Amino acid sequence: MPLTVCRGLALGCLLLASSAHAAPEPELRWAGDPEGGAPYLEADPAHPDRLVGFEVDIASLIARQLGRPPRFVFVAFASIDQSVARGDADIGLSGLEDTPARRVAMATTVPYYQFREVLSVRDADRTRFTSLRDLAGRRVGTLAGTIAYDLLLAAARDHGVVPVSYDDDVHPYTDLQLGRVDAVLLDDVVAERRRRAVKGFTIQPVTVAVGHYVGVLAPRNGALRNRVNDVLRDAMCDGTLERIFRTWGIWNDDQPRLFARVLAGEAIAPYAAAGLTVSGDPPSGWDAARRYVPSLIRAALLTLGLSCLAMSVAVVLGMGIASGRVYGARPLRVALTGYVELMRGTPLLLQLFVLYYGLGEAVRLPAFLAAMLGLALNYAAYESEIYRAALEAVPVGQLEAARTLGLSHAQVLRLVRGPQAFRLALAPMTNDFVALLKDSSLVSVLTVVELTKQTQIFATNIGSWVVPGLLCAALYLLMSMPLAALGRRLERRWKAPTR
Repeated sequence: MPLTVCRGLALGCLLLASSAHAAPEPELRWAGDPEGGAPYLEADPAHPDRLVGFEVDIASLIARQLGRPPRFVFVAFASIDQSVARGDADIGLSGLEDTPARRVAMATTVPYYQFREVLSVRDADRTRFTSLRDLAGRRVGTLAGTIAYDLLLAAARDHGVVPVSYDDDVHPYTDLQLGRVDAVLLDDVVAERRRRAVKGFTIQPVTVAVGHYVGVLAPRNGALRNRVNDVLRDAMCDGTLERIFRTWGIWNDDQPRLFARVLAGEAIAPYAAAGLTVSGDPPSGWDAARRYVPSLIRAALLTLGLSCLAMSVAVVLGMGIASGRVYGARPLRVALTGYVELMRGTPLLLQLFVLYYGLGEAVRLPAFLAAMLGLALNYAAYESEIYRAALEAVPVGQLEAARTLGLSHAQVLRLVRGPQAFRLALAPMTNDFVALLKDSSLVSVLTVVELTKQTQIFATNIGSWVVPGLLCAALYLLMSMPLAALGRRLERRWKAPTR
């Protein structure tokens, strides 16, 4: 081989090696939910396109020490573990609690912050409700899928407490202020933050349980988890973590003791509760399903009952709206059209929030009633359009013939137009009923634990969606398929005769 060719090959290999060596490190994608707010992570009020919070600072610290640029990935709090496991992000950091289920399902980092579960009560009740034992038969709110929720389940069994789950950590304190719940059990970090924004409640000094925040990585990323652990330990040694926590006002005497235990390599239990019998390691697979099936069936029955009530009200309202738009005077038609466009043009979730929380100061509706009314008022708008179209589809000749026979407008509607319109509307009405059954999953934002919410709690507690998801889908099919079959049967029975 010519010398020049050898030199060219050698130079090419050298360039390839140098370029590979100089290739930038991949981004460190970290998942979190800004809805949790400060001091965890939130949009900077001065610069809404920028995130701030102690979790942001910790993520930046880890990325910097690993030599990788950080990139935030928004994931809803309840889905962070699943998102990290499927590879959407490298690590989850969002006030994630160290739990037995999380340790089994994920690769968790060493604990980097110790928190206390504390009880918050209205100022007027601070001497009356000092512990969970004092709240027998009382409603206590918390965030679903957390250690606090597990503690409330144990308190329900041991002391008769009534757990109320929320999808966020803001509305429990709002409902405490409004009197919808008698107490809130959540992390001291959350409680102290909410006390600065919501007046009228006291944080009891008794510690119900002690837990820790950890980062979560996919089980296959054990090597990266070990590197992250080294970064966290170094930050504990050189005071970096202390400076971050002091910046956000959450440093306390619990943290030096935690750091000492972590640096000493001591095994740290996920959490410790006082005076409550809390289950240990999470059950897995079908053994867990056997335990949760009764609660899933109860949630399914609640979902079905809620959907039937809401659809019944929606049908009655929809018929009234449709009749008003067809037969009413112009002002009435304009008002009803405005209602239909408002309900169809705004999200159902927003309507539920406004009905339950927005009007809470004036009208304190029970959660179930607010959920039923929210679904009914929304679907009444859609039903009215179906019925209006069906009424207008009846041939004009039949209406003229009926009036020629001397029938009044009410008799024409009841005897001629209404029955035919109902037959035309039956198929889309059945379809809407099935859709409403599924949309009922949104009412969990009003603390109604329907089927989807109970499934989410089940999945969070065992660290997997496979079995809970299959059971949930099966129950929804068991509820929706008979409805569809009934609709088809009625269609065949009332089908217009063919010549």
